[in-house]
Amino acid sequence: MVEILFLIPFLAGVLAFFLTAKSARKTLVATGALHFLLSILLWVYQPGAIIPAYFKTTHSGLLSLLVISLLFLLISIYSTAYLDIDHIKKENVFIGTMLLFLSTMTMVTLSDHIMVMWIAIEATTLASAPLIYTHGTPASLETTWKYVFICSVGIAMALLGSVLISLSMEANKVDVPMSFSALATVAKNLDPMWLKAGFIFILVGYGTKMGLAPMHTWLPDTHSEAPSPVSALLSGVLLNCAYLGIFKTHKIMVNAGLGDFSGTILMAFGIISVLAAATFILRQTEYKRLLAYSSIENMGIIAFGTGLGGLGAYGAILCLIHHSLIKSSLFLTSGNILLSYGSRQIEKTGNLAGHMPKTFVAFFAGFLGISGFPPFGIFIGELLIIIGAFQAGRTVWAGIFIFSLCTIFAGFLNHAMKISFDDHQAPIKITEKARMIWPQYVLLTTSAVLSFWIPDALYRTIVNAVVAFGGGF
Repeated sequence: MVEILFLIPFLAGVLAFFLTAKSARKTLVATGALHFLLSILLWVYQPGAIIPAYFKTTHSGLLSLLVISLLFLLISIYSTAYLDIDHIKKENVFIGTMLLFLSTMTMVTLSDHIMVMWIAIEATTLASAPLIYTHGTPASLETTWKYVFICSVGIAMALLGSVLISLSMEANKVDVPMSFSALATVAKNLDPMWLKAGFIFILVGYGTKMGLAPMHTWLPDTHSEAPSPVSALLSGVLLNCAYLGIFKTHKIMVNAGLGDFSGTILMAFGIISVLAAATFILRQTEYKRLLAYSSIENMGIIAFGTGLGGLGAYGAILCLIHHSLIKSSLFLTSGNILLSYGSRQIEKTGNLAGHMPKTFVAFFAGFLGISGFPPFGIFIGELLIIIGAFQAGRTVWAGIFIFSLCTIFAGFLNHAMKISFDDHQAPIKITEKARMIWPQYVLLTTSAVLSFWIPDALYRTIVNAVVAFGGGF
């Protein structure tokens, strides 16, 4: 009964609306812990669904689910301390909406039917919009509407893409359920013209939600205005959900013999995203927007690796996992910085190492990890993608990719050094509570450990996820 995974946070979220702030916080953490436990059990036993036509456990879905569940648990623990300082009006509504957001993201990972996944991804937009408007400022209102409008346009294009895929079935009279798993088995019988058109619309539609350039314009503003725990969820979790829709559609394309077509388009969007991130990171003035453009970069890296296939696809999945862990840690750390300095401007921070040493360790380690330094897994993922590009004869693509990564590192390093070591007047003193520090340490440690040792069951899940469309060693 896989449906229980998204029903529990849904019911807990509705309940939280009627609880006191203190009870709502307990419900948030308890639901996060229960969800993580059930996710592990689901991964181990993989039971069937009550509605198998709509929901199914897949390797890619289970991998995303584990990442989502772990991140939500740690973010919920951090949030209980964050809310002690950043006094949010109607805290129970904020917590209830977070739980509804978890429910919709879980539904995405378990969806097998194309239209059910579309509904679930659209539901993530509706569930997350109130979280962005949490502070109720004019800027947050404008950002929320921008987020809803752009993502809704994108999701409408994804709907059209889904309809076009159904036409590829009708054109050749293929009679199977409209699920990703069923379509992958009969992909060669689908009409290639409609299938190509459907993939393009799905890529643009879900790519908007994933943050691929040039459809990324909602992402920097949203991360800038949203509370830091929400930014951690959006960047570390939500972007993965959108990628899952593209990933599963690309698998159908590969099975249909159209992998070169879809792969090349994925690579193009990936490179454009990395180049766009490099351009904006160099001149960035806000650290939360800096992290947002870093997310755009990493989504581009993942799209580029997925399009390459082979080693590149395996590297892309490694980058997906480690980006979620490290970027969520960085956004939580940015919450500590914002609470202390009272500004998102880089120039109004400084000497983080002296003022908040525990936060500094998490911030600088996160910077090293997201920049692709060993021992963090993004280094391994990017290296595999570069090797895969050369093996595939994509020398020019690889050169642009390497140049962009170097440019981004130089820009990010400049900003990180200013935040960490530049002289600045003493910020407002806040106590670095354990709950505001150790979740980041756990995320970073998990990333470091997975760089050296991947449990066999997890390794098999990763390999099975990418081997379906020619990825892996």
